[in-house]
Amino acid sequence: MRYLITLVVILVLCPVMAQETLPPPGKQKDSAQYRKQNIRQSLAKGISEPVNKIEEYKIISYTRDTTFLDTTLTIQKEYTYNYLRRDDFELMPFANVGQPYNSLGVDLTRPNLYPKSGARARHFNYLEKEDITYYNVPTPMTDLFFKTTLEQGQLLDAMITFNTSPRFNFSIAYKGFRSLGKYQFNQVESGNFRTTANYQSKNNQYTLRAHIAGQDILGEENGGLIVKELQFESEDPEFRDRSRIDVFFTDARNKVLGKRYFLDHRYVLTRKKDSVSDSSLGIGHEFTYETKYYQFQQDAQNKYFGEDLFSPIDDKAYLKTFFNSVSLDYSNRFLGTVKGYVNWFQYDYYFDSLLITEEGTIPNQLKGNEIAVGGSYKKRIGPFSLDGNLAYGITGELTNYIFDASAKLKLNEENEVSFSAHASSRKPNFNFLLYQSDYANYNWYNAETFEDENVQRLQFDLNSQVWGDLTAQYTVTDNYTYFSSNANAAQVAEGEANAFVTPKQEGNSVNLLKVKYRKEFRLGKWALNNTVMYQNVTQDSQVLNLPQLVTRNTIYFSSDVFKKAMFLQTGVTFKYFTAYNMDAYNPLLGEFYVQNQEELGGFPLLDFFINARVRQTRIYLKAEHFNSSFTGNTFYAAPGYPYRDFVIRFGLVWNFFS
Repeated sequence: MRYLITLVVILVLCPVMAQETLPPPGKQKDSAQYRKQNIRQSLAKGISEPVNKIEEYKIISYTRDTTFLDTTLTIQKEYTYNYLRRDDFELMPFANVGQPYNSLGVDLTRPNLYPKSGARARHFNYLEKEDITYYNVPTPMTDLFFKTTLEQGQLLDAMITFNTSPRFNFSIAYKGFRSLGKYQFNQVESGNFRTTANYQSKNNQYTLRAHIAGQDILGEENGGLIVKELQFESEDPEFRDRSRIDVFFTDARNKVLGKRYFLDHRYVLTRKKDSVSDSSLGIGHEFTYETKYYQFQQDAQNKYFGEDLFSPIDDKAYLKTFFNSVSLDYSNRFLGTVKGYVNWFQYDYYFDSLLITEEGTIPNQLKGNEIAVGGSYKKRIGPFSLDGNLAYGITGELTNYIFDASAKLKLNEENEVSFSAHASSRKPNFNFLLYQSDYANYNWYNAETFEDENVQRLQFDLNSQVWGDLTAQYTVTDNYTYFSSNANAAQVAEGEANAFVTPKQEGNSVNLLKVKYRKEFRLGKWALNNTVMYQNVTQDSQVLNLPQLVTRNTIYFSSDVFKKAMFLQTGVTFKYFTAYNMDAYNPLLGEFYVQNQEELGGFPLLDFFINARVRQTRIYLKAEHFNSSFTGNTFYAAPGYPYRDFVIRFGLVWNFFS
């Protein structure tokens, strides 16, 4: 009842607050015309809500793609209204907000040349440089994201951006989060600070983008449930209070902390533009300096991880990276854009101590310099566009090459097809190559024995307003690198599988076919939105486990209410994935590892939502996993780690302008 009362209060107050959220009069001539156009398009589709994209409020990505502020309320906004602020269709969350996500689907391609530090299960909320956006706005703009969490905590992401002049923009943002969770020793908290600058000179010859980011993610780790059959799966009323369920330990925690400084600028050396030609020659420079560490601490040794060398446990892996890229680009109306560049990557991955054992010495550092050369090409010819990039490492041990190419054809206003290819070869992440721990079994050095991972992928995309969106990709991976446990059946039964987790490489090829289809059907104010994904893995050993089928189907109703003062959207989302050998979670490494003893999945997840929009404010209320009480306690996100029970959560996204 208290949630319903809170929602009513918010719904009443928002029309009052929103009266001052519109941009000042006289500054939206173009965007007003844009909205009128989209109103006609919306009415033609049977939707009374206008598509409120405010053209002058520009959002610029790392790759310089520009989009506009969008204050509409759509089903895609419902899918992205979560802790990550992106669609989590291919992810399976743990019980508490902010914990790791298991993978229901994977993309084995690499976005860049160089390995990451590791602990990837703790990095879902870590913003890489490719995730930072830049802005250009006519008036100051604020974006507020708020959502309740699970017990004693909240989630707030606040950003303000403004132009000090038509050519210089500044933004500052902070995402703060804390959630206690329902189980013992399950608290998670994080902070993501970032500030950006975006500048273009008056004659457009010089452009600059820069950001500073400071991030920390801290989580308590309980190791999962000890006697899940008796205390969880049995549905014993005594354990409906999840804090009564026994967990493996209550003294362990891990942390990711990172700081980054980024600068990307370009100067046009020459430019010629007339009725015959349009060409330019420019020089660019990109710089990134980032420091990061991953830490695991435990007050005392626990057999869950095996025998210890020292106690209390305090493992800490550091990574410092320094990246410089100098480029020269030439653009011509007939030739397209050609770019050549040289990259210099300096890395220092290290631990505080050197480990000497009877088997030998495990070093405490991987340090070196990588130099790579590359080029890219872009060209658009009417409805056809071509994009390619190739980089090749000429010195260093980490990377070999990366190649990406795509061709896109716009058939008409409603249909577009594209083909793309990817190939890369580089070392796996640093924690596969070197790791040191106060636990004896978690010490290894593989930098000289592990081979480069080789990935080749072909992909076809169809984006159609008539037929839906289809993505089909086929990926072949050689030397696939993964974590798995060497524990026998008895050790697994005793809960000691994590004590024997080590990195491995698969000698044979791993082939993945992945097909994803998205389509929405409409009838008046009702709609059925569908996303279906099929995956098939061909492999000699079970090293990559994925569900064969994942589906998400949402039936919902949309309409204006209260004399069009509010736009309302309500419905039910059904999500399901077939049973498979779901990866297990290792809290010491902050990684998932392959297990083939326990098959999980095959259970439905049902969410009921009521969302509303009042001018620039979107309000969200959701009953998550409301079927948990009558479909049985078989819902796991990983072996020993349940998904969350039924919970009601609410929040809002509010844009306002000065």
